[in-house]
Amino acid sequence: MTIHIVTPAGPEDRNGNSVTALRWARILKRLGHRVFVAREYRGEACDLLVALHARKSAPSIRRFKKLHPEKPLIVALTGTDLYRDIRTSAAARRSLDSATRLIVLQSMGLKELPRRLRRKTRVIYQSASRVKGRPPKGNGFIVSVIGHLRPVKDPLRTALAARSLNHSNLRIVHAGRALGRDIERRTRAEMARNPHYRWLGELPHWKTRRLLAGSHLLSLTSVMEGSANVLSEAIASSVPVVASKIPGLVGTLGNDYPGYFRVGDTDGLARLLKRVESDKSFYRTLKSRGARLKPLVDPRRERAAWKALIVELR
Repeated sequence: MTIHIVTPAGPEDRNGNSVTALRWARILKRLGHRVFVAREYRGEACDLLVALHARKSAPSIRRFKKLHPEKPLIVALTGTDLYRDIRTSAAARRSLDSATRLIVLQSMGLKELPRRLRRKTRVIYQSASRVKGRPPKGNGFIVSVIGHLRPVKDPLRTALAARSLNHSNLRIVHAGRALGRDIERRTRAEMARNPHYRWLGELPHWKTRRLLAGSHLLSLTSVMEGSANVLSEAIASSVPVVASKIPGLVGTLGNDYPGYFRVGDTDGLARLLKRVESDKSFYRTLKSRGARLKPLVDPRRERAAWKALIVELR
């Protein structure tokens, strides 16, 4: 088959959607298909369209459906789709109805959809290969924060939580691009006043993976997620996680995961970070829970899910 993947994020954006689109392209090519990735669909000949983002890719979805009403169309739902746009955007809802199949990236995503759409929805967890690494000895307790600096990620929450940990050896290392002058100014000011916090700016993906693999912990503070590539990467590399308790993360980690804090709860996150750093038994518990989740993020599982989905559509 000839497959076009459209995503509002281009490869140069290096965000979650672009990482997902490029990984899916590699998977589909390995399955024997011709695959093209672009920001929009402009009428090119193809057998299948895969569109990331129901609202932002709506023009491409409409164009493909008009030109090829008989051909299959897959719409993959992002966090803003699931937890905002399908309630507020008529264009997003039309995309859901137009799709032959819908994809959500974790099990809780199904609950956000009307019942009539769940039968054509498939859960495909995001996979990641293992990157080996270990934290350097005698260099503090390293906590990674990975993601571009934008409000939906609540990017400074971990730094704010660390302010009260005066006797801690916590070292927060943050990789991601500042998407705006105000957040860049606030981040630089935080770095100047907070001895626990260091912002590295944007790094190539391979360097970010190496940074994560060499950390003791990943801190995920998002307000909204459809899922998170970095969560899969942490699980694959045996890096424990503390996370805001939102559906997009619970759908992978499980409702009873012990490393949650409430969204925006600075004090709660501070207590959790202190416990992870000081309580070896609790730290081992988080490591053990992550190890149990590794089969979910195995690349073979994601490849098999795509193979089965393509068979359904033929």
